[in-house]
Amino acid sequence: MSDEYLILVDENDQQWGKMEKLKVHQMGLLHRAFSIFIFNSKGQLLLQQRATDKYHSANLWSNTCCSHPQFGEAMPQATKRRLQEEMGLDCTLTFAFKFVYKVDFSNGLSEHECDHVYFGYSDALPQANPLEVQNYKYIGLNELQEELSKNANNYSEWLKICLDPLINHQRNHQKSA
Repeated sequence: MSDEYLILVDENDQQWGKMEKLKVHQMGLLHRAFSIFIFNSKGQLLLQQRATDKYHSANLWSNTCCSHPQFGEAMPQATKRRLQEEMGLDCTLTFAFKFVYKVDFSNGLSEHECDHVYFGYSDALPQANPLEVQNYKYIGLNELQEELSKNANNYSEWLKICLDPLINHQRNHQKSA
């Protein structure tokens, strides 16, 4: 992790620097990130359960894939790379929206991200990397809403933030399909 440099940005997502990943999360600096949501042909979302050894949000259920572009890496290459590295999947990804959030964790680290959200569609079965993902499942959005209302502590903070825009996006996509 110490060799990975993240892209530091301002509130308008304008790049102003770079820093080692762990230092960024220790200092709570705003940086560029992405979240990927993959749906199957049944309209179910592919969730991953983060690996036990993740430095924050370990064991929590989250979206299909999330990470950071490395310094000097374009977003399309970063999303494609990490989806393959984490889930063993390759599909077309479409940018949907972005948002800024900050969450402090009990271990002293924080996420302060300008998160770019991408959607994709695939019926291929994941080949999850056990260093990143301990489990995965497909879930309908209504079922996910119910589950989050009952067991919110089992899910990543950024998934909770994305849920309503995610549902709106999926509904609009189904209408236009």
